[in-house]
Amino acid sequence: MKQYNYLWLALVALFATAAHADDKPYRQFGDIKVFYSAFSSSFIQPDIASTHSIVRGKDRGLINISVLRGDKPGGTTALVKGTVSNIFAQQQTLAFFEVREGDTVYYLAPFRFENEDYLTFKIDVMPDPNQTALSLSFQKTLYQDN
Repeated sequence: MKQYNYLWLALVALFATAAHADDKPYRQFGDIKVFYSAFSSSFIQPDIASTHSIVRGKDRGLINISVLRGDKPGGTTALVKGTVSNIFAQQQTLAFFEVREGDTVYYLAPFRFENEDYLTFKIDVMPDPNQTALSLSFQKTLYQDN
């Protein structure tokens, strides 16, 4: 199994555990589902982080966005933009990069955070450049590893 598949499996596990019991780790827009998660970069193994030029650290996080259309597995390409801000309105622009593993495609963006940081993510996704962007926002508290 390639290193890429390990990253994808880890991110899928995060999707499964990212939501609260009454919330879903995705937003539905017609036949499109936009899956999202945010987590500490220390979750990613060093060799996989190196492969994708991800900087690991206790104050560094990643956001993962995956766009699925209908029942098509593996995701679809999209233009993904967004920001993350803390409770003091300090905002970071997210620089997403595409990751492809066979037929699977998803988008990652690094960001910095403080311990117990309550963050608000605002994301725009355009699976079709001729359509209006799909907008979503979510909040997450992140904790630094000791």
